[in-house]
Amino acid sequence: MAGHSKWKQIKHKKGANDSKRAKIFTKLIRELVTATRQGGADPSMNSRLRLAIQKAKDANMPGDTLDKAIKRGSGDGEEENYEEMVYEGYGPGGAGLIVEVLTDNKNRTAADIRHIFSKYGGAMGAPGSVSYNFERVGQLFFAKSAYQEEFLMELVMDSGADDMRVEDEEYYEVNCAPEMFHSVREFFDEKQVNIEESGIVRRPKTKSRLTGDDLVKMFKLLNMMEDNDDVQEVYHNFDGDELEIQKIMENF
Repeated sequence: MAGHSKWKQIKHKKGANDSKRAKIFTKLIRELVTATRQGGADPSMNSRLRLAIQKAKDANMPGDTLDKAIKRGSGDGEEENYEEMVYEGYGPGGAGLIVEVLTDNKNRTAADIRHIFSKYGGAMGAPGSVSYNFERVGQLFFAKSAYQEEFLMELVMDSGADDMRVEDEEYYEVNCAPEMFHSVREFFDEKQVNIEESGIVRRPKTKSRLTGDDLVKMFKLLNMMEDNDDVQEVYHNFDGDELEIQKIMENF
């Protein structure tokens, strides 16, 4: 998931310090409302809500904001019904993308997503055209500056996780089966090991390397997707040179 995690980490660090914070909260609230509406307000009985709460806490959402979102999902207040949709397509250089949305108007959202793809030289694809190249995994990221590799590896072996990847310069990446995610997360929480970011994601099986103009267009496409209120998650299989990516990100 190097290509995906690289973008996620940059976006995560950038978003913590700019006006995107409010937009991030809007997306998280929408997921909290939907998860509660579908499975109830008890996180111990609703794994989707439990994950949504964890994401909200990781993003430093105030407790009262989180509680209000769950109450809204329980029917306390205005009625909100969002439909889940998944769009697949190809971006610059033929890289594959999966876009997960929660929308109250799927015709509007489909048009928006199609426009973003085409604006940067991509195109919407048929269901399954891209998703076959992705697999669902649980992932947790830990700062290399905080923990020694040997210390964390010992914990990984006892946690029920599958493996730990150390290639990234800043983060250890721990992977597990989706059904093991909550127990693995709880294991590290109980050990008081700080988790920088975690979730159940779609990881690409193969990657598409982009350079030059294609790489610039891809970041513009991703930025426009992330700025759409209906878009919850964007997964992709592109990768690129680290220095080239950092140079591009200086303009974002």
